[in-house]
Amino acid sequence: MGLIFMKIEVIHIFIYPDNLKAKATLWLWELRDVAVTGLGFLLSVLALASWGTLLPLVLTVLYAFVSIRMEDISILDFLRYAVCFLLLRQQYYEWRARFE
Repeated sequence: MGLIFMKIEVIHIFIYPDNLKAKATLWLWELRDVAVTGLGFLLSVLALASWGTLLPLVLTVLYAFVSIRMEDISILDFLRYAVCFLLLRQQYYEWRARFE
């Protein structure tokens, strides 16, 4: 009557990239950018039909282009970092004489 009980540990591993820790993407864009671009195209078509202007469509295509994500960074991210560094955040420098 010697029964041997073994403890079995269950580990869940998912096939999705980085074990469900990566951001959701669709082709070259994050899903948030796809949603913004889709809504922009919808509003652009409505503006084109109502007022006959192409400006919203051009802005939507420009946003879709700059939000393309390659190797976890996009042109839009780079532009945001550049604007914050150059215009919005104060740069602090301390000049001292070198004592040797």
